[in-house]
Parts: sequence; structure tokens; C-alpha cells
Amino acid sequence: MNAPQETIVVIGQGYVGLPVAMRAAQVGYRVVGIDLDERRVAALREGVSFVEDVPDATIRTVLDADRYLPTSDYAEAEGFTTAVITVPTPLKETLPDLSFIEDSGASLAPYITPGATIILESTTYPGTTEELLIPVLEKGSGLKAGKDFSVGYSPERIDPGNKTWTFVNTPKVVSGIDKVSLQKVQGFYDALIDTTVPVSSPREAELTKLLENTFRHVNIALVNELAIFAHQLGVNVWESIEAASSKPFGFMKFTPGPGVGGHCLPVDPSYLSWQVRKSLGQSFRFVELANDVNDHMPNYVVQRAASLLNEDSKALRGSKVLIIGLAYKRDTGDIRESPALRIAELLADNGAQVQAADDHIEEHRWPESITKVGFTAETIAAADLVLIVTDHSYFDLALLNDPTLRVLDTRNVLRAPHVSRL
Repeated sequence: MNAPQETIVVIGQGYVGLPVAMRAAQVGYRVVGIDLDERRVAALREGVSFVEDVPDATIRTVLDADRYLPTSDYAEAEGFTTAVITVPTPLKETLPDLSFIEDSGASLAPYITPGATIILESTTYPGTTEELLIPVLEKGSGLKAGKDFSVGYSPERIDPGNKTWTFVNTPKVVSGIDKVSLQKVQGFYDALIDTTVPVSSPREAELTKLLENTFRHVNIALVNELAIFAHQLGVNVWESIEAASSKPFGFMKFTPGPGVGGHCLPVDPSYLSWQVRKSLGQSFRFVELANDVNDHMPNYVVQRAASLLNEDSKALRGSKVLIIGLAYKRDTGDIRESPALRIAELLADNGAQVQAADDHIEEHRWPESITKVGFTAETIAAADLVLIVTDHSYFDLALLNDPTLRVLDTRNVLRAPHVSRL
């Protein structure tokens, strides 16, 4: 489907917003990509991507075609027909922080004109679009949502590094505050992706996103706690999971890990739990239990590390620990809420000398408290313990085949007598 020559605004040029902006430009829209990170904007203007799913060549192509303008200036949004808000919604001291939505809405509002459409993609609790965003837009524009402009919600489903399910072929849930809004939101995404899934209101769409990630969060917590008990019982949990996954019905495979990270699992279920407690005065016990299990996986990893060093008559204090992979997910450079950061912090608190290897992470985003090294035979040989946290494909794991090495593998990627698994 060919999109009309219209100006589209995508607020936030991160792991969610940049793929949306690129796809919109590819199908023919003129896209204004707004981001307040001046360093990121400067890089995008040079055609340099920090998102693994968006090659530099893709950005350069739409730049050369004059269909993409990266900027930090909201004035460039003037005359837009559709705006997509993809800003972060983190937790601040365990509470939802919606300040980025409010700020972006307030900055965009003066440029809203009759007939425009505003779509929120940021993950949040049911009611945010109608109860928080719309009042901000109406106040700043002097216009009325539903009468003068359309509003909808469409939860992002970006899975960084996934080569099978991309932005284009992953079905997209869409919603609007009224019939016209839904038609406009669905029409916009129909021009970008293969399949849209309409729901009756933004609340259902907002809950859809939280349901998807709460489902994953709870099941990951289940296998994480199972891994702890299986180790204590002397059972190979990985083998049991593989055997269970041979069942063609009634089972979905989830695997243990060092904790959860990224912009979804450590945050989204807590938004739902917070709203249930705030609105209904009740606790969402499954979410709170899953939070407790997954939040403490880094502690368990460090306990296992200390036990392994004890077997070599070494204390954690003073030992050199090499962390393989700091990003929260394989083959990405995203360190948001990465369990590796907490593991490194706990190791350092216990006196370990912590180093890490991860070429995917941008230099200016590398944590100052962690010494960066290359994944080389020399750095491996110098470590008292090698800790595999994120198994990027560029790592030559054959370098860890030395049987004299002490290795703790939290991702089940190595099979050798000298390797201990989570």
C-alpha cells in the first residue's frame, strides 16, 4: 500500500521509535524523528544507527531521499498529520514514571491541527491514553479530542534482534477513542505492516501489552525458581525443560537466566500491579511473586559464583571475574535494567575485581564502574571465574574450552565438564 505524502512525527528514536520511523519513511511518508538526546540525533543525521535491527544503510537511504529528519526541535512537527509517541515509561522508586509521556504530549500539543491523529505506543497501565495523555493534548492545543483530532493506542511489539518476527510481519494491536480514531490509527499501521488487530478501546490495547509481558514474566520466574531448586536437588533442569518441550500441546518452553532486563519485563508487570493496588486496593500476587524471584536472580548468580571460587580455595574478594555480555539480550547493545549490571555491582560489593566484554554497547553508554576488556584468550586466562551472562553470537566460545578454566554459564550454551550451569 502506498502511503500519501504526509508528515509523520515519531517521538523517541530508540529501539521502538526508530524502526517505526524507518518503515514510515520507506513506504513514502516524510518522517520527523524527534529525540532529546543530541548525541543520538547527531549520529542519525550522519546515517549512523545504534539499533541493531536498523542498518546504517537504511537510515542513509531515507536521509538521501529527504524523507527523514532527525531533530530535537518540536517546531519541526508543524503540519504533521500523524504523531506516534514512543517514549520510555520507566519505574521511579518502584512507581510508574509517566513524565516522558506528559512532557512529549505537552511539547507536541501546540502543533496539533484539526484532523491530526496522535498514537501512543509507550507501555503503560489501562487508562493512560484517555486519562493522562488526552488532557495534556487538549490543554496545549486548545482543541478537543474526538471532535477536532483523533487519538489511539497501539502497544509496541518490537523484539530486538529477532530476525524472524520483525516490525513489519508482527501483528499490531490498534485502538482508538472512537470509531474515526480507530479507522485512522488502523489505516496508518495498515500502510506499514502486514496485519493489524483492532480492539474496542485504548484500555483493552493497553492491557494487552501488560498481559503479554506479565505472561512471560511469570513463566520466567517459574523456571528461574525451578532452576534454583533443581540445582539443590542435583537435577539437570535444562534437560528436563528440553524433554518437556517435546510435548506438542499444553506446554510452552521458557528457560532460566540470570534475571530479566530491557524495557519490558522488569517494568511492565509492575505497572499492572501498581494499578490494581491503587484502583482496587488489592495485590496482584502472581506479579509480586514473579518480581521477587526475578529480581533476586542476580543474587543467586553471585552466590553460585562464590561457591565455585570456594571450590578452588579462593574467596570472592580479590578474585578476577570476567563477565561475558552486559546487554540484557543476545546480539543487542541494550543495557536497560540488564541483570548483568546488578551482578557486577554485587560482585564489586563483595570485593571482586570485575571486568566485562561486550562490543555491542556504545562507548558513551558503558558503565563507568565496570572495566571494559576484549573477549580474548589473554583476558580469559587471567580470570579466576568466567561468567556467561549474555551469549552474543560474536563471542568465540571455543576460547572457553580450556578445562582449567572455571566457568559459570547462565545461558546453557556450553557443554563441558569444567562448565557449571545455572
